[in-house]
Amino acid sequence: MTAQKTAILFGATGLVGGHLLRELLNSSSYRTVTAVVRHDVGFSHPKLTQLFADLQSVNDIKTQVVADDVFCCVGTTRKKTPDLKDYYRIDHDYPVAAARLAKAVGARTFVLVSAVGANAKSTNFYLRMKGETERDVVAEGPAHTHIFRPSLLTGNRAEKRWAETLSTGFFKLINPLLIRKLSKYRSVPAAWVAKAMYRVTERENGAGVRIYYWNDIRKLV
Repeated sequence: MTAQKTAILFGATGLVGGHLLRELLNSSSYRTVTAVVRHDVGFSHPKLTQLFADLQSVNDIKTQVVADDVFCCVGTTRKKTPDLKDYYRIDHDYPVAAARLAKAVGARTFVLVSAVGANAKSTNFYLRMKGETERDVVAEGPAHTHIFRPSLLTGNRAEKRWAETLSTGFFKLINPLLIRKLSKYRSVPAAWVAKAMYRVTERENGAGVRIYYWNDIRKLV
């Protein structure tokens, strides 16, 4: 059976995005995968098209993209982006622009990586930013939106972060203790999140917003 679907991926060079790009390219469900990136992903594939854009130029690529499913793994860190305004532009404005683009090109599904604890009313900058991103993506994007809320992401990053290395070791010890309602705070492999993001688009679902935590991700991989 010939694959009929098309996909757009924002943030293909990040930890989750890199895994997700491979999932999409290896899937028989997609005939084309378009990665919207600022930097080359570093390899070629018969189904892969790269479009180079950032927040300021993302609207310029509207005529070049068609998609059934749009995935957004865009994000940065305080270490990389210490200025809070720049941080907000990347982690909030860019995903919202991606959702708006997804709706404009007729995508049926938008899949977003957020964070556990996201809350638009939080007093914590990071959690409030993530909550506002979710809120505005839902308002601006396609009618059917999947939101993934992982805790600490584990995996091999391009750059080493000593704090995350320590956190990963700590979570290995406490993960078994985080049960029932606390299970959503367990650390999770980025590869699991990527696979789960891909797999939710394989299911027939109606319009609406669905939110996924650790236990939901585990069931999907």
